Amino acid sequence: MAKKPQVKDLSPNNQDIDAPLKDEIRLLGRLLGDVLRDKEGEDVFNLVENIRQTAVRFRREPNLHSADSLDNLLKDLSRDQTISVVRAFSYFAHLSNIAVDKQANRAYREGQIAGLPPGQGSLSHALSRLDEAGVPGSAIKKLLREAFISPVLTAHPTEVQRKSTLDAEREIARLLAERELEMTPKEIRNNTELLYARVSALWQTRMLRYSKLAVADEVNNALSYYRVTFLRELPALYDAIEEEIGERYPSEADGVQGPDLSSLYMQMGSWIGGDRDGNPNVNSDTMRYALSRQAELIMEFYLEEVHALGAELSMSSILVSVSPELHALANSSPDTSLHRIDEPYRRALIGIYARLAATAREHGITNILRHEVGSGSAYSSPAEFGADLQVLVDSLMANAGYRLIKPRLAILRRAVEIFGFHLATLDMRQSSDVHERVLEELFVRSRVEPNYSGLGEEQKVELLLRELNQPRLMYSPFIEYSPETANELLIMRTAREIRNRYGARAIRNYIISHTETVSDLLEVMLLQKESGLLRTRWNGAPDSDNDWTESELDLLVVPLFETIPDLQRAPAIMEQVMSIPRVRKLIAKQGNLQEVMLGYSDSNKDGGFLTSNWELYSAEKQLVRVFNRAGVKLRLFHGRGGTVGRGGGPTYDAILAQPHGTVNGQIRLTEQGEMIASKFSNAEIGSRNLELLVASTLEASLMPQSAEGKFAQRLAEFESVLSELSELAYQSYRALVYETPGFADYFFTSTPISEIAELNIGSRPASRKSTRRIEDLRAIPWGFSWGQCRLLLPGWYGFGGAILTWLDEKDVSKKNYKIETLRAMYKEWPFFATLMSNMDMVLSKTDLSIASRYADLVADKELRDPIFKRITEEHERTISSFEIITGEKERLASNPLLARAIKNRRAYIDPLNHLQVELIRRHRSTANVPEKPIDARANRGIHLSINGIAAGLRNTG
Repeated sequence: MAKKPQVKDLSPNNQDIDAPLKDEIRLLGRLLGDVLRDKEGEDVFNLVENIRQTAVRFRREPNLHSADSLDNLLKDLSRDQTISVVRAFSYFAHLSNIAVDKQANRAYREGQIAGLPPGQGSLSHALSRLDEAGVPGSAIKKLLREAFISPVLTAHPTEVQRKSTLDAEREIARLLAERELEMTPKEIRNNTELLYARVSALWQTRMLRYSKLAVADEVNNALSYYRVTFLRELPALYDAIEEEIGERYPSEADGVQGPDLSSLYMQMGSWIGGDRDGNPNVNSDTMRYALSRQAELIMEFYLEEVHALGAELSMSSILVSVSPELHALANSSPDTSLHRIDEPYRRALIGIYARLAATAREHGITNILRHEVGSGSAYSSPAEFGADLQVLVDSLMANAGYRLIKPRLAILRRAVEIFGFHLATLDMRQSSDVHERVLEELFVRSRVEPNYSGLGEEQKVELLLRELNQPRLMYSPFIEYSPETANELLIMRTAREIRNRYGARAIRNYIISHTETVSDLLEVMLLQKESGLLRTRWNGAPDSDNDWTESELDLLVVPLFETIPDLQRAPAIMEQVMSIPRVRKLIAKQGNLQEVMLGYSDSNKDGGFLTSNWELYSAEKQLVRVFNRAGVKLRLFHGRGGTVGRGGGPTYDAILAQPHGTVNGQIRLTEQGEMIASKFSNAEIGSRNLELLVASTLEASLMPQSAEGKFAQRLAEFESVLSELSELAYQSYRALVYETPGFADYFFTSTPISEIAELNIGSRPASRKSTRRIEDLRAIPWGFSWGQCRLLLPGWYGFGGAILTWLDEKDVSKKNYKIETLRAMYKEWPFFATLMSNMDMVLSKTDLSIASRYADLVADKELRDPIFKRITEEHERTISSFEIITGEKERLASNPLLARAIKNRRAYIDPLNHLQVELIRRHRSTANVPEKPIDARANRGIHLSINGIAAGLRNTG
């Protein structure tokens, strides 16, 4: 009797599922160990292992004896030994991440092969949920035709990997993937030797930059992800979605067709080269550079693909029929070779290539790898190029060539629609105070208003509207302006130039940081008018509102609300703006849509984790009501970071946790720092992350929400409770961070913030001003620093105290009711459940024993002990509160895979933390002593440790 095939246990609780991962980590660790022995010697290898074991003992028993043992071991390290040890642990963190990503792909494939139900974040899962909820296919198709989903890549100073390192790691990942196949013993040996060579090359590659990262470097780093993931995976995703929806909903009585090429519901965005808020290195030149490099990359891709198609589509007209349109396209080709006279597809593609090469040269691209056969006229637009490709598609469809479209032509045709000649939309961003200063000067020089900044808000609005309606400009080319004003106006004119050159999608959004008033939005509209970006067909009546019927803004004016007070003011500001008839007409011209950006980072630094989340949630709900009353479609742009303290956490959960009605098919969100590498450096993982954005947007937009009944009543109660908790948490957080004397000194001393500011990992300064005030510190290094010292304070502080204070009732029945309410919030309210889940992850990475070693860097005992005691007490309260609400005594009990992953990483993250503390001591002992030379090696070691810890924790930026 034949044996039944064994079914592999793929459940998350099965620890054996990690066996392949552990084997691969051991393999990479062994290879790194071999490299260490070969390059650094046996003594260094033994030293690394000794430190690892000592750090493990300290974790098991963080007592004085184990701390002294570790201190003595680290203090005895020479400078060269220290660098080698830090590099070893840092590289092991990077190698382990490669194996972890590979395990994620393996688990996904095994689930597919085993026929497991589609998981959360997949399109299939989303469509099944919508089916069960009774949402018709016509509604799904309609939403996709009108949707706009855009991941926006940003450059922030937490991306600590060099492109050289990323490239080397991709090759290691490729070699590791080869071992999944059946291999001969000889092939295994060869693969192992190649892996050793790549690990050896990685060890000998400089991990850090010796010079400050320039904006151009940030642009090129980001573009590397397009080659790996976006150029092919995003068009392929469109095709897969269209295919799945077509199969599920083949035809419907309402006649609604599926999404097609005109439905560009997902497009890429970028801030890199256009975000000049607080970054003096971003200007008109960086904008031009960003778009020229983007255009160069997409043109290279198109040329490569057209050339490859020419080799593949070798069909002869002797054997197959072709459409008259294709014949005409082939006959217009400069190719006159008799060898290809019967190969119309090849001849047509040679002509397309010639025109594409001419287009590339018009965009300043000269390094074209393969020269064209003959000359051709440049394409006037991506649509014209796409139309030629469509001729090929139509001819193949009509002549039994459907199967020949999918391998390459379908991807290329779709890519042209998505990426155009610009690749990604570049956002512009600047602070509102800069706009005010520029207009102040324009008003003075044109003798319109001598003291604009001194006017009240109503007077400013009146003046700005009056000036917007004037046909003449205030700017004169014959007047000399201050450098700031001249630069800002040049940047605006450059935006117009870029749009003319690469198309309107090249630059579409202008984001205003620190939006606090209605005039902040009107100022950017006026600056667009002064730069030729607000165009009007005048009707001869300059005081008539009818003029504005024919006015159109080239750039969407997007307010960014960041701090707690800004979020609270946001609904009122937007209501006032949209009530201005002239502005309302401009909004109508842009598709009756207005975008609003919400900043997660500054609101957290301003008010703490719980209050930040609550104020964001409240602002979103109120904005929906305001926009619904105004009859304007709202698009929210979420400025999320990598760490939970900056809005991070699983994207799927975050989108589904948005208040009902806030997504509605429209969403943009930032992808920042090391999270870009984590999500998109692997094509398979990148594809799933892109699919996740579409799937979660569909679910969040279309899943029915009961407006009546018990849940609506419960939701009102839940929101009231969280409002109370937010106020308590806010008071607790502010009391520590802003009201505790000496807290800024404690922060700057007990974290590596000063060393992070010196690290060449971003083109933007760590602080807005040269002070040690928390208010002036950027939110990104604020969160990054707390992650490095393993406190991750922005992701939990204030929560525990708020919960326990709220539960402090003498009446037992009232206290029990409150506890049950909190538990119901966790079970029934996706927003609160996601908040708790994210905090659970942060708490799992928090380590007070290691954090205490950073606290010891504060020499002043009277400052150090009370503050660290307050932090540890709040941590205990937070853990206790979490257990009361969830009933879970272990961290990540609901996510055992992640729990095991974090546990496995400690073996190489812990030693890096201990080494970092020792190196900071050494560095600071000489940094402020004039007669002592700065220990450059110690400084370098700190920077290496920052890299390794960030890689190990993965979302600390």
